[in-house]
Amino acid sequence: MGFELLAQRARTALGEIDLVMANADTIIFVEVKARADERAAADAVTRRQQSRLVAAAEVLLAQHPEWSREMTRFDVVLVVAGAVVTIADAFRADVAGS
Repeated sequence: MGFELLAQRARTALGEIDLVMANADTIIFVEVKARADERAAADAVTRRQQSRLVAAAEVLLAQHPEWSREMTRFDVVLVVAGAVVTIADAFRADVAGS
């Protein structure tokens, strides 16, 4: 898909982001959830967790200004029974915080 891996398990004082990916225009913060079924995996990314991911992303961007891109996206990857389902642009930073 043309994305470069910038970090794995990027830890901040406000939380951890599983993967940080980027291309020339977009930085993607990825949360990975493995569960017995797809619904349980998707439900595991609660509004509270979304807020923590956004806060952690803001810290990482402050620490790594070279990662800044025109667009920012939050994806969720669900791992269910060996299958991988990607939900691109799963939530927005401005909605997660409200």
